[in-house]
Amino acid sequence: MKKTLTTCVWLDTGAEEAMQLYTSLLPNSRMGGVQRHAADSPFGTKKGDVMSASATIMGQEFMALNGGPMFPQTEAVSFQIHCDTQEELDHYWDSLLAGGGKPSQCGWLKDRFGVSWQVVPTILEEVMMNGDAAARERVTAAFMEMQKLDVAAIKAAAEG
Repeated sequence: MKKTLTTCVWLDTGAEEAMQLYTSLLPNSRMGGVQRHAADSPFGTKKGDVMSASATIMGQEFMALNGGPMFPQTEAVSFQIHCDTQEELDHYWDSLLAGGGKPSQCGWLKDRFGVSWQVVPTILEEVMMNGDAAARERVTAAFMEMQKLDVAAIKAAAEG
């Protein structure tokens, strides 16, 4: 028996498309299997409709379930992508917003499937974990005003 922990993401629809997006976007990722409904159901699914899709994303096991609208995504669960450069941050930010995503504050966004992400430069975590109190205050004040995080502005705030 396989002993791993798999994160299951409940979506209204779009499980296969979500896994395809994430595996195409993030390194060390690949699609797994797609499970389809064997028969029509009283819940509106048809034989052959996608029930779930699995993938390995950045080395972690995930499954997306087309479960319907009764449990919508919230910011209570989100994924963080750590980026070394502004170019990398811009790539992930723009790719996750493509097709109907919505930006929020402090590097947060929701992709077109409603899944919450925070696209974060590594300098932010370094300052917040290891910087002095004054640097943390300046950096916090700077990033609280941002939607997409700005690496140069965060570095400038850290340096004072």
